[in-house]
Amino acid sequence: MRRSFVPLVLLCGAPSILSGCSSLDRAAGVAAGFTSHQLCSATFVSQVDPDQFYREAIAPTVSPVGFLLSHRVDRTRGEVTARFAGLAEARAVYRGPQGCLVVHPPAPTTDGAAAPAVPPARAASLLPPIAGPQPVEPTSPRLRAALDRTFAETPSAPHRFTKAVVVIHDGRVIAERYAPGYGVDTPVIGWSATKSVTNALIGILVHQGKISLEGPAPIAAWSDPKDPRRTITIDNLLRMNSGLDIGQSLVASASTSFDPTADMVFNRRDMAAFAEQAPLKAAPGTWWNYTNANTLLLSRIIRDQSGGTAASVLAFAHRELFDKLGMQHPTLELDATGTPIGSSHMLATPRDWARFGLLYLDDGVVGGERLLPEGWVAYSARPTPGSEMFGYGAGFWTNHGNGEGAHYRIKAGMPADAFMARGAFGQYVIVVPSRRLVVARFGMAYTPRDDMDVVARLVADAIAAADGE
Repeated sequence: MRRSFVPLVLLCGAPSILSGCSSLDRAAGVAAGFTSHQLCSATFVSQVDPDQFYREAIAPTVSPVGFLLSHRVDRTRGEVTARFAGLAEARAVYRGPQGCLVVHPPAPTTDGAAAPAVPPARAASLLPPIAGPQPVEPTSPRLRAALDRTFAETPSAPHRFTKAVVVIHDGRVIAERYAPGYGVDTPVIGWSATKSVTNALIGILVHQGKISLEGPAPIAAWSDPKDPRRTITIDNLLRMNSGLDIGQSLVASASTSFDPTADMVFNRRDMAAFAEQAPLKAAPGTWWNYTNANTLLLSRIIRDQSGGTAASVLAFAHRELFDKLGMQHPTLELDATGTPIGSSHMLATPRDWARFGLLYLDDGVVGGERLLPEGWVAYSARPTPGSEMFGYGAGFWTNHGNGEGAHYRIKAGMPADAFMARGAFGQYVIVVPSRRLVVARFGMAYTPRDDMDVVARLVADAIAAADGE
């Protein structure tokens, strides 16, 4: 999971292995785009210290070639520029409610999507407050010890850099903690936990009767009946079994010198257009392959079905999801065409992320209003054949089923009915319906399995504390 967005392609900058690279220019562009975008979001959306963020969230990822990278944060102009060895430059600009956008020279965007959007009017929340303005200190000694363990740091690598933990039981926060420089109102990036937000937005559109899980996905580039991709469904895209041959966003190996999904996210102005050009490698439904391309195609569908513009898609997301859950500071970043980067780039406060998890405790019903189709939560948590090693459903990782991934998490302390939004470097929103529990953890974990062992034990301790043990 850790290398979902910056694969070993960054090693392409090293002259000693240059012969293994298919495109040095693209590799340099990925490195520069990644650095500028993430620093921009951290500085202007999260408002954390950019130097500390670089050390903890960027330097470990680009360490093989970090000496070739330079960057500059311009607070006056609201932008971050990154350069890679004189081969590539990327400039990320802050656009208020739209977050940050990478604008590659020499030509800026021309379709108007780069202009900052006006924040959409806020709708009433269907959920009551989950806590007061101050962090909630747990009353359970076991839960206090669990937080101590989750935040414990070693003097040498690998570090876990835990930044925030929020535990909700029966709709109220029973424990939370934040690292220095972070707090109740600090938006944090979800990385691939954003895919679960895309699941929710798709579910809302299905509930409204605008799209269907079955039948050809509404992608104009595949509209020719002779196009073999015409048979790809929205269900296939959610379950990561579309069959598209466009790399993968799960792991990277030494033999993968460049993955097109990293190029797509950090080096392309129209990410969905890049994804829809991919050919089929396997018949839809027959091959599980976790790739950001599937979710970016879903993101384009969401944009088109909600009005087709940056402003309309943000208004839809806030009106139909964020506001109804009472989320205070969500920032869903967009590409240059106004399509959400729904694979990886939503920032929200840890409490906001935990509120998102509450949507999945009662089959998509909040405050007596159904937001998701009946049975959508069970559908989302149902294992996808072929993903057993990891345990993947439809936009969520799941402990349902008998796969190796589920067995590992259950053995580590996470209940069998649990499922989760999960992102690279240890971003978690874990939902345990049977215990009325949501556990959210965010940080920059480089420990094995993105600190899964510690997080699973945190869930077990939260359950014990909620049970009064």
